[in-house]
Amino acid sequence: MKKLSEIYKELGIDFAFPVDIRDSNGNLTYYETSRGYLWRREYDAKGNVTYYENSDGFSSSREYDSNGNETYYEDSSGYKEGTSRSQSCAGKVVEVDGKKYKLTEL
Repeated sequence: MKKLSEIYKELGIDFAFPVDIRDSNGNLTYYETSRGYLWRREYDAKGNVTYYENSDGFSSSREYDSNGNETYYEDSSGYKEGTSRSQSCAGKVVEVDGKKYKLTEL
C-alpha cells in the first residue's frame, strides 16, 4: 500500500502528520503517522468496519447481519470465525413447484 504522504509529496500538496482521512459519515478511513505507520478501514452503510489493513501487512475482513452483529471474521494470519455470506445460502432464492422462496439462515 503506497503511503498517502508520498502521493501528497509527489503532487506538491502541503500536509501535516498525522494524515487522517474521513468518509462522508465521519468514519476514519485512513491514518498515517510521521514514523510511517499507517492503516486504512472500509465501512458498510451502517458504520461497521468491513475491511482493515495496516503497514505491517495485517488485514482483516468482517461481515455483519441486518442487526449489525458480526457474523464472519477472517484475517491475514489465516484465522476465520463464522460463516461467510459467500458460503451461506442466506438470501438466495429457490423455486419449488413454481413458487419462489427466499432462504434465511437460522
